[in-house]
Amino acid sequence: MKIRVVKTASNAKAVQVVRYYNNKRTIMRHVGSAHTREDLDDLVLLAEEWIKDYSAQLSIFPDENPNKLLHLNHCTFLGVKYSFFHNQITILQEKIGLGDLPSLLKDLVTIRIFEPASKLRSLELMERYFGIHHTRKTYYKMAPGWIEFKDEVERVVMSFAKKCYSFNYELLFYDVTTLYFETFGEDELRKNGFSKDNKSQQPQILVALMVTREGFPIAYEIFSGNTFEGHTIIPVVKGFIERNQVKEFTVVADAAMISADNIRELTKNNINYIVGARLGNISAELLETIDKNICREDGKSIRLKTEFGYLICSYSSARYRKELHEMNNQIEKARKVVDQPSKTKKLKFIQTKNQKVMLNEKLIDKTNKILGIKGYYTNLEETVADNKTIIERYHELYKIEQAFRISKNDLQTRPIFHFKEQPIKLHVLICFVALVVSKHIELQTGVSIKRFIDESKKIVDGQLLNQITNKVAIVKAEPTFKMREIIQKLFPPH
Repeated sequence: MKIRVVKTASNAKAVQVVRYYNNKRTIMRHVGSAHTREDLDDLVLLAEEWIKDYSAQLSIFPDENPNKLLHLNHCTFLGVKYSFFHNQITILQEKIGLGDLPSLLKDLVTIRIFEPASKLRSLELMERYFGIHHTRKTYYKMAPGWIEFKDEVERVVMSFAKKCYSFNYELLFYDVTTLYFETFGEDELRKNGFSKDNKSQQPQILVALMVTREGFPIAYEIFSGNTFEGHTIIPVVKGFIERNQVKEFTVVADAAMISADNIRELTKNNINYIVGARLGNISAELLETIDKNICREDGKSIRLKTEFGYLICSYSSARYRKELHEMNNQIEKARKVVDQPSKTKKLKFIQTKNQKVMLNEKLIDKTNKILGIKGYYTNLEETVADNKTIIERYHELYKIEQAFRISKNDLQTRPIFHFKEQPIKLHVLICFVALVVSKHIELQTGVSIKRFIDESKKIVDGQLLNQITNKVAIVKAEPTFKMREIIQKLFPPH
């Protein structure tokens, strides 16, 4: 094949690709007509490119200028793909040890991080953003079996936590949250209950999450929505210990997990605990002991023996000022109700005696005595963990709250639109893996998952359609300086 340039009736120069065979000329492609030397040069280059594509033969000579192959004035912009983000998350899942999961499941995790949506909507977004095509038929066929990966996923994540974060089972943080549904119908799993999302009229499930002291998630469990959160800690922690054959173990949880039955079960199973104490529920005798013995100076603490183990109380002047302000506001509201009984409201410092509304002076006095004091229960002896260590460990519980915020806000775990138990469990599994990946990114790079996504969106593959050859050219953007820093932290050289 050769390039032929001929004059037209309008004095333009037409560029053609022709082939000669048996002294017969065949026009293979009319590339275009040019009126200027510059246009003619462009058409000749396009003709050369068309010949290369048509013949599918490689030249033995390198291109003198590779940029000549892209002719913007003969291209149509098709859009961008976020292949960089997809590649990084895929590599990261493999690094964690999840590379053997089905590709569709891993892609659902990736799109859950990039732009959370329903499962079917996610299939569309995968093709739009990453150029990856999965059919609905494939999803419906494969998805039902994926919930069986839960144990394997947790095993892999646990192994990764040991390797990357030196997790040794010594300390585990535990908490629960609620996830509500966009429906008002209940079933065996979806139940109405106390909602942390203020959606008490809508059915929900309870999700228990366990994280390392860094906040890296390692396991989760699902309960029906009307389960009291204090009833979840024993089966979850016992199951975790049995699966992993743990000998020394300390669980850190908030005050909602404490009860006489839970303490007995934890002690019976040799499980150490650090939990928050609700000082408003303690006996009058114990309150008097605390009031008489505690030193009201910042950082000062006392340790007392109780039925729930050791009660450690610490004082903070900042906490005192905050709680005093709140108490005074509540008392002021209560006084207004006492002055105008017709506007009776259910307030903390109000009591009714013989149909007479009055201030609850006893409760005011009790509240005043515990202002600025925070309590913690533990069974650890002071020789093993002193008061300061116990308090520091408990305050690290905020890291699990951070994990829940990532899950609920960035990954949009809630609300859930599924109505059957199997898709619900699959949804939580996908969100858990997405949380594992997201939290690892944050811990390794020091940037939020939202910032990571924003930086990744700056690195796109532009798609240009060559109108002459009908060939799509990919123009890849180079990573920004900030992203190169992030990737170096995420995948440090050995």
